[in-house]
Amino acid sequence: MSTGTGTGAGTGTGADPATDSRISTGAGAAAGERAHPSPDPSAPRAIRVALADDQAILRGGLAALLRLESDIEILGEAATCADAIALVDRVAPDVLLLDVQMPPGDGPDAPEDGIDVARRLDQRRQGPDAPRTRIIVLTTFGRAGYLRRTLEAGAQGFMVKDAPVEQLVDAVRRVQQGLRVVDPDLAAQSLATGPSPLTPKEGEVLRAAALGGTTADVAARVFLSEGTVRNHISNAIGKLGVTNRAEAVREATDNGWL
Repeated sequence: MSTGTGTGAGTGTGADPATDSRISTGAGAAAGERAHPSPDPSAPRAIRVALADDQAILRGGLAALLRLESDIEILGEAATCADAIALVDRVAPDVLLLDVQMPPGDGPDAPEDGIDVARRLDQRRQGPDAPRTRIIVLTTFGRAGYLRRTLEAGAQGFMVKDAPVEQLVDAVRRVQQGLRVVDPDLAAQSLATGPSPLTPKEGEVLRAAALGGTTADVAARVFLSEGTVRNHISNAIGKLGVTNRAEAVREATDNGWL
């Protein structure tokens, strides 16, 4: 979505700019929640939506636009992966709009990105008492690998942020009905690109290599020997058809495989 229709700051929920890095807080409510009058029991229940995106202005802009829809209720917002999970735990939304690239947040076991958030929430949905939140992943980067990884993580929708807001509203309604919504251009691209040729361990090593440093630095990050790291990087270079570590990282990143 463009800036005028994209995700943005939690101004509609009374967010304090000083706490933008945390879940926004509505007056008189717990963090990320809004106080509402008792609904009309004869009216259809609104779709309860939460938003997670680290770009405050975009997040709040989207929240304001969604509030214009009579059948959608915004429950709260989060700006990190850890806060997104905490928000879902607290307000149990019907639908979570989730950015891919967000900071992990507090805690040693914080999710590494939005796809990891989707995976963890999907794993917890297996329990009988787990919340049944459906997830639409939003991303600035229309990468085919992101789409495949998102669906494998258990999300029900995948859209790019520059899509018209009307399409996102329609996606929220469809996902709430149990349907899957995927950007058609990305779906075609994903089929053409195919799955990642990297093993999970090769992907882990390349993600560590993307942070820079020597082979010893990468080895320390992934708790492997330097020789094993060299082998994984060499295998990745061969599979991706590139000539060095930096090109392997770039190729895998551009395809959404990391």
